[in-house]
Amino acid sequence: MAPAITLLLQCCGGRQPLGNTSCRAHTSRGAASLNQTLPRALPAAALQHHLTLLSPQVQRPWRRTGMKAPAPAAVGVLLALALLALTHLPPPQEHSLLPLPASSLPGPPREAAAPLSGGQAYGKRLPMARTRLRQEQAPGRGRRRGVRRDTPPWLSADDLQKMWLLSTGQVVSKTRVPAHGQIMRVGLRAVGDAKGDAKGDVSPASPEGDCQDGRCGLIKRPGDLYEVLAFHLDRVLGLNRSLPAVARRFSSRLLPYSYTDGTLRPIIWWAPDLQHLEDANNDQNSCALGWLQYQEMLQPHRPMLVARDAPCSSIPPSEWSRLALFDFLLQVHDRLDRYCCGFQPDPSEPCVEEMLHEKCRNPAELVLVHILVRRSAPSRLVFIDNAGRPQHPEEKLNFRLLQGIDSFPAAAVATLRSGRLQSLLLESLHLDQELWESQGGAEGLRPLLRTIDRRAQILLRHIQEHNLTVFEDSLR
Repeated sequence: MAPAITLLLQCCGGRQPLGNTSCRAHTSRGAASLNQTLPRALPAAALQHHLTLLSPQVQRPWRRTGMKAPAPAAVGVLLALALLALTHLPPPQEHSLLPLPASSLPGPPREAAAPLSGGQAYGKRLPMARTRLRQEQAPGRGRRRGVRRDTPPWLSADDLQKMWLLSTGQVVSKTRVPAHGQIMRVGLRAVGDAKGDAKGDVSPASPEGDCQDGRCGLIKRPGDLYEVLAFHLDRVLGLNRSLPAVARRFSSRLLPYSYTDGTLRPIIWWAPDLQHLEDANNDQNSCALGWLQYQEMLQPHRPMLVARDAPCSSIPPSEWSRLALFDFLLQVHDRLDRYCCGFQPDPSEPCVEEMLHEKCRNPAELVLVHILVRRSAPSRLVFIDNAGRPQHPEEKLNFRLLQGIDSFPAAAVATLRSGRLQSLLLESLHLDQELWESQGGAEGLRPLLRTIDRRAQILLRHIQEHNLTVFEDSLR
């Protein structure tokens, strides 16, 4: 230990500068040696020997003032304490090799909403998203009570409650939908619902009786996932005419294997009071309406008697305006133009294969389908089967869907003009984590959203070129 202490005393005594490399190198070794020897008393002779090495500049003040030099043991203790303090000083923060504690890391908190940057960034957040739906809307609450501030305002508390039921509800019954081979109606039990848990009530549902409480959904084909996007588009535009829809993977033993093989499918909320015609051949309508009758209804100055006697007379013209706008953006042809009269279809189109396109020569034979209302609101249309055509080419856009429409809802048109349609849809779709991740997040969804946005700009140009008007929507 003697050489290290000698050099340290030389540094402290002024013979070596403190910045000297040897001084710094021996500081740690000297301190370690002192740590080992401090518990034992230093020999007085050794301390006296090292004190004689102090420079005259250090010894001179004691002689000049006539004061007695301090005891060697006291000097040794002071030197040891000084060395220990030097070795325990923390390094400057910018040179520290230790990681910062988690609480001091820069950036937003872990629970803060992250900007949309891609599907993989949200690959581990599915449980969080489902929990969010549950917390945002508990059964029995008011319209917006309990909804977190980051929930899009266009989704109501009722929407969120139904989305939660569809995405997490246990399948407790099933039934086939007549004339729709790949569609299954299922009864759902909400998470935490103790009713029937003890006995495991999983008896098959009856076609009419088991869904009257509003706890059923319609599982559709994997190719109909576009219906989930259509639901969010409907809400973003403020139309509020489509039924809640989510994407989901099923694992229930009640369902056939083709429904439980891990494939993502859309499930649509089943409205128990949809009004259907009693005609088995036309049960997808609430009222029978032909194309020529429909065009007559859209005339602004039609006779009142004719209006009262016409089919679907309870539906005001503003409803048809909402439907036309919605169907044009999604290119849904089944309702207003199932015959593909508004564009030249490819030979593989169902309207060609089923020889419907040939009927375009005789407009009197053309009828509308999927024109539905609810018994609780007979003047409001309900939009169903909204998968549309996401890949329909722009040069074949079906403008027949807009024929006879002379005005559009002001709120929806304002949203289309705002330039924010894509960002609003991304914000809304992010709530559905299954769909979000399956499509690759924001980057995967952008091509579809750009297509809709492009159609929106074409629609706005159509409104301008034909001097069409907008109307304020006081009743949603």
